Amino acid sequence: MGTDNLTSIIKQRRNIKPASMNGKKIPDQQVQELLELADWAPTHGYTEPWYFVVFSGDAVKRFCQDHADLYKANTPAEKFAQGSYDKLQQQGDLASHVIAICMKRGNKPAIPEVEEIASVACATQNLWLGATEKGFAGYWGSGGMTFHPAMKEYLSLREEDKVLGFFYLGYTDEQVPEGRRLKPKEEKVKWEK
Repeated sequence: MGTDNLTSIIKQRRNIKPASMNGKKIPDQQVQELLELADWAPTHGYTEPWYFVVFSGDAVKRFCQDHADLYKANTPAEKFAQGSYDKLQQQGDLASHVIAICMKRGNKPAIPEVEEIASVACATQNLWLGATEKGFAGYWGSGGMTFHPAMKEYLSLREEDKVLGFFYLGYTDEQVPEGRRLKPKEEKVKWEK
């Protein structure tokens, strides 16, 4: 792949909400290829803290139902919103796969947690760029019960581990929106000479 192609893929990557996906299924082998790209993320001390739980086939619907049920079971009645429950329950209806994005803390406590989280974000970006290259739609969301201890338990994570979101993967028939940035680059970069 030339650098022009890499530049194009980076600039074309978009968050495509699961409701904009069309229900067409991606072969599991192609998702495995994306996870192989994720595995090449940078990692301090080779802790390789990324951990993905992949839901495919019937497991997508089961996960969404479980997510909604976790919300209902862990939300006080006065804060419970039926619309939120329904959205969690139906979030994956048109997605091919849902991937839980997790950080499993490495066994080197001198490495700051923020670096472990950054490695997982890099792994997820690798996965996402690979998905963009293949023409897949992707959405990294962190709503619902993502940060609640009940989700950590559901995914069999330890106390020191973290759930960083869920990646919905599929196809879309919709026009991918143009990219935009709200702040000029000059406001986000200070260049010293």
